[in-house]
Amino acid sequence: MRLLDQPHHDGSALYVSTRTPEPGRPVTLWLRAPRAAGVTGVHVRAVHDGEPRYARAGPDPERTGRPVGGYGGSDTWWRAEVTPVNLVTRYRFLLETAGGQAWLTAAGLFAHDLPDSGDFRLVCHDPPPDWMADSIVYQIFPDRFARSGPMPDLPPWALPRDWDRDPVIPSGPGAARQFYGGDLDGVVRHLDHVESLGADTVYLTPVFPARSNHRYDAASFEHADPLLGGDAALRRLADALHARRMRLIGDLTANHTGDAHTWFTAAVSDVGAPERDMYLFDPVTGDYAAWWGVKTLPKLNWGSPLVRARLPEVITRWTGTFDGWRVDVANMTGRSGLDDHNHEAAALLRRALPPGAAFVAEHNHDASGDLDRDGWHGTMNYAGFTRPVWAWLRGDDLGLDHFLGVPGAVPRRDGLATLATLRSFASHLSWRSLVHSWQPLDSHDTPRIRTVTGSRDRHLVALGLQATLPGTPMVFAGSEFGLTGVNGEHSRTPMPWNRPADQDPATLAAHRELLGLRRREPALRRGGLRWLHADADCLVFARETYEETLLVCARRAPGVTPAPPAGAEPVHGDPPNQLKGDGSSLSVWRLVR
Repeated sequence: MRLLDQPHHDGSALYVSTRTPEPGRPVTLWLRAPRAAGVTGVHVRAVHDGEPRYARAGPDPERTGRPVGGYGGSDTWWRAEVTPVNLVTRYRFLLETAGGQAWLTAAGLFAHDLPDSGDFRLVCHDPPPDWMADSIVYQIFPDRFARSGPMPDLPPWALPRDWDRDPVIPSGPGAARQFYGGDLDGVVRHLDHVESLGADTVYLTPVFPARSNHRYDAASFEHADPLLGGDAALRRLADALHARRMRLIGDLTANHTGDAHTWFTAAVSDVGAPERDMYLFDPVTGDYAAWWGVKTLPKLNWGSPLVRARLPEVITRWTGTFDGWRVDVANMTGRSGLDDHNHEAAALLRRALPPGAAFVAEHNHDASGDLDRDGWHGTMNYAGFTRPVWAWLRGDDLGLDHFLGVPGAVPRRDGLATLATLRSFASHLSWRSLVHSWQPLDSHDTPRIRTVTGSRDRHLVALGLQATLPGTPMVFAGSEFGLTGVNGEHSRTPMPWNRPADQDPATLAAHRELLGLRRREPALRRGGLRWLHADADCLVFARETYEETLLVCARRAPGVTPAPPAGAEPVHGDPPNQLKGDGSSLSVWRLVR
C-alpha cells in the first residue's frame, strides 16, 4: 500500500500551532497535500456545541512549494483557523479533488461518510507535563531487580528463592509467594545501567507492605515495605534519581486494597465502622466484591466520601518522593455494576497531583473513552501498540495460551493488518493522549518480547518501532538482556547481573543505540507521524518536524526495501544501516531541509 501521495495531517507541532489550545483562542491547522493527491479545495469541519461548522482553508505561501522537513517541495500546504469553544473539539478535513469529495480524519483518507469517533481532536483540558513527551521509562519489579545485602528475615507467607539458582515459578500457589529479596537500595546501585540505556524515568511496581511479592495487595499506603528497605530506602532512591535529573513513578491500586489493609480490617471487624462504606459489602450476605473475585483484593467503593478523601491523601503524602503515578487496573477503578465513578476518581486523583507530575492509567484494551479529559494523562498502550507489534513480529511455536487476555495464541498478522490496528487505535485518541501514553513491548504482566518474537533480530525490530513511533517507550527491566518468559509471573526473572550466560550483549547494545537515538533526535520525540508504505513484511513511516524528517523502514522478512530519497543520510550504525540476520531489519535515514 503506497501512502506517500495521500494528504496528511496529525496533531504534532508541524500541523497544529499550539500544544495547549484554550477555548476561545484561534488555532492554526495545516494540511499537507502532495501534487498527486489532486486536492483543489479544503474545508475544516469542527464540531462546536455538538454542531458541525465549516471553515475554508487556503494555500499557505510560506510552506507551499518548499521542501518542508527535507522533502515534498511540490506539495501544497493548506492553512485554516479553528477556534475551539468546548474542552474537546473534534475536527476533520473535507477535500475537493478531481474524483469528488473525500474526508481526511485521524483514521485516514475516506471517500465515504463516517462517524466522528476517528476525528482529530483539540483538547483544552490542562495539558500533561511537558517532560513526559521526551521521557523513556524503565520498569522495575523491585523483588527481582537487585539485592543490596543478605536476604532479610522473611514473613511466614514468603517462599525464599536463590537469586541465580532457583527458576521463577510461572504459575500456581507458590507464584505470588516466591521471594528473591530485591530491595530499593539495590536499585540505587544499578542506576548507571538504567541511565546508560537512555532512560530518564524509573517506574516501580508497588512498594507498599503486602502479603505477596507483587504487592498489589497493599496492607497500608502509609509507608514503604520494610522488606524493601522502608521509607528511608525509598527516599534514598528518589534522591539518587533526582540528583541525576531523573524521575520516579509509583504504582497505586486505586481500585482495591489488600485484605490485610488497615481500612479493610476495620471494615470487617465492625459493621458500624466508617471504613465499612469504603468497600462494596452485600447488605444481605455480608460478602464483599473483589477484583476478579480474588478475595485477597477487596474492591474500593468510589461512591464513598471516605474513599474520595483518603485516596487523594495517599498521593499528597508521597509528593516529593514520586514524580507521578501509574494507576493499576485504572479501567476498572470506580466501576461496579450500574455504578461508574471512573472519571470522577481519575479527576479527583489528578487534582491531588503536584504540578508537573505524571498520571498514567493501566488499560489493556480500548482506553479512548477514559482519556482526553481531566483525568489520566495517558495509558499503557497495550491494545494500540503492544498487540499489533506482537502479531506482526511473532515467532513460531510460542506455546502461549493467550494474547494479553484474549483466548488463543498470539495471532500472525501481516503489515497491512498491523498498520490498520495502529491507525485505528491512534485515531480514537487525541495526539496529546497518544504521545503521553506508554508504549511497552512487554511488562511484568505479559510474556517477554524475546519469547513472543522467538529471535533476537525480530526483538530488535520491535525495539526499533518502540524507539521511533510516537508515545513513550517503556522498557521492562531485563528485556535489554534478552530475558524470556511465557507469562507475567515467568517474566519476572531476577536480573542476571552475575549470570553472563543469560546476558545478550548484542541486545543490550541495541537498546543503548536505539533508545539513545530517540533521546538525541527531536523528530522521534516531538515530530509528527506520516505513514508512507506498508506491505505484508514492511512498514515505512516518517517522523517530521519543520526542520527535518527521519524515515524509518522496518522489515520482518527479506524483501526489497523501498529506497530512500536521494541525499538521505543514514542516522544510526554503518551503511546499509540495518539490524539484520534472519532477514528482519530496521533502517533509519535523515532528510534535512
